[in-house]
Formats: sequence, structure tokens, C-alpha cells
Amino acid sequence: MPFQIEVTDTFGGEANYCWVRRYRITDATGLTDAQIIRRAKKAAGWTGVRCARDDIGETLALRPRGVCQIMFVSYCEPEHLEGVEA
Repeated sequence: MPFQIEVTDTFGGEANYCWVRRYRITDATGLTDAQIIRRAKKAAGWTGVRCARDDIGETLALRPRGVCQIMFVSYCEPEHLEGVEA
């Protein structure tokens, strides 16, 4: 199960996409949501950063406290993956 990770800035609490960094997790078979989030945070350099988590259907949104950024972690078909391998 591959996952696409997007990290971008926010403006007024909403994703702004003035800049975006993309990462991917290609082998997440058998991982729990918590393990996927740990891998995503590690890929983005957010290890140890406390985040608020929102479940938006098939996408998880992480908002780090005190930073105007957001991370989206979503399932993606293998042929549509972009970004650096996590």
C-alpha cells in the first residue's frame, strides 16, 4: 500500500500551497495508522513534533503546533506517486 505525503504552508488555517514538499511511502503493508504517521513525520523531519490529527476520509491531516504548516498523508495508486522515497 503506497502513501503520498504532502507538506505545505497554511494561510488562515487552510492549506496555501505557496510551496509544497512531497514524499512517499511505497511499502506500508500491514502498518497501523500510527506507524504510517511516524514514517511520514520522519520523512518530513517532524519527528518529536506534537501535531493535531484530523481524519478526512481516506486522508490524514497533521497540523504541527505553533507552525503554519500542514501535512496530508493519503493512499495513492503506485503509478501516481510523486516525491522522495521515505
